[in-house]
Amino acid sequence: MKILHTADWHIGKKLHQFDLKEDVDLFVDWLVNLIRDRGVDVLLISGDVFDLANPSSEARKQYYQALIKLKQVDCKIIITGGNHDSPNMLNAPKDLLNMLNIHVIGGITENLEEQIISLPNERNPELLVAAIPFLRDADLRKANEGETYEDRIKIIQKGVETTYLNAAAHCKEKFPEIPVIAMGHLYTAGATTSDSERDIQMGNQAMFHATRFGENFSYIALGHIHKPQKINNSTPTYYCGTPYPLSFSEREDKKRVLLIDTEKGFDPESIPVPEHRKLIRIQGDLNTISLKLNSLEQALQLTSLIEIHLVEKEYNAEKIQVLEEIINAFNQQGYEIIHRTIAFENKLRGTGEIYEQSQSLSELAPMEVFQKMLEPQEMDDMTRKEVRNAFQIILEEVEQELKD
Repeated sequence: MKILHTADWHIGKKLHQFDLKEDVDLFVDWLVNLIRDRGVDVLLISGDVFDLANPSSEARKQYYQALIKLKQVDCKIIITGGNHDSPNMLNAPKDLLNMLNIHVIGGITENLEEQIISLPNERNPELLVAAIPFLRDADLRKANEGETYEDRIKIIQKGVETTYLNAAAHCKEKFPEIPVIAMGHLYTAGATTSDSERDIQMGNQAMFHATRFGENFSYIALGHIHKPQKINNSTPTYYCGTPYPLSFSEREDKKRVLLIDTEKGFDPESIPVPEHRKLIRIQGDLNTISLKLNSLEQALQLTSLIEIHLVEKEYNAEKIQVLEEIINAFNQQGYEIIHRTIAFENKLRGTGEIYEQSQSLSELAPMEVFQKMLEPQEMDDMTRKEVRNAFQIILEEVEQELKD
């Protein structure tokens, strides 16, 4: 049996207001051909199907169109919810999609058996999939007065561990000889992150050590971390990463999907995803920026996106104006400048706002805004940490209410 591991599609994603819709379409078209050519039986999507909990009508339409394309190659699809997804929104068409051999687990279920999927079917199982979605705070603990930050982290970690151990035990008890693949959407200790992952569960301090997944899974298909990587564990444990770059910090990542062929074992084959768009970061003084903009290579199929970081030693308002003129005059086919920041190494007193002056609140995560407000406040390190953690708790509760 052949299983294809993907994750973090983030349908509806905009990079500095630039819509990445075309990236999704080209990836899905390529994926359909790959599934057909390689005879893939099962497609896994390990969370973050959408970029927002309440995706636009355009994003939802693109999601359903992608499923229609994928069903043309007669492949079973298993989808789990991520931290960006609303469990209720993903689960809404669950019964209808199930009739099309598409299994959706938007959030943790009360009945564990609903998350255990037999392949190719329940009558003749050859492989089991423990389809475990992103586990939210509310799924893992009950609020208790007097509970410390450290207590909360331990409860979260224990809750994640118990969820996976229970799933493994259930599978072993019901089908002791059948191998099990676990799906997950979480931050595992040792994983390398990028700019596009949002802080989750106390700023990712509730990271989960891979050894706590237990020894009864044959493969662990993870999502949430966008950089493709293998996690150090006795069981093959992988983040396949995003199929296309979602931030400029991912511009050099080699995007891929992972193919498991159970006849050969559970060490996956890495299949590179074609690069359809380049993300380019240009940093330096005005001369450097101008030179690099005039020496760009031929663009790819999709418009190449450029982020500019102007760095000068001394503050000079004229240089800001010159940069704006360079940007406004730039008109090379196949390229678009979508973001720029400005920094002066020797800032004058009162000119701090010049740094990254192009950023708007809509481009910053709530925690980033709070951090910037917290920086000038006079307090010791312990108090600062407690204030930040308190804000993170409030933020998670608000986000959960919005998703529900």
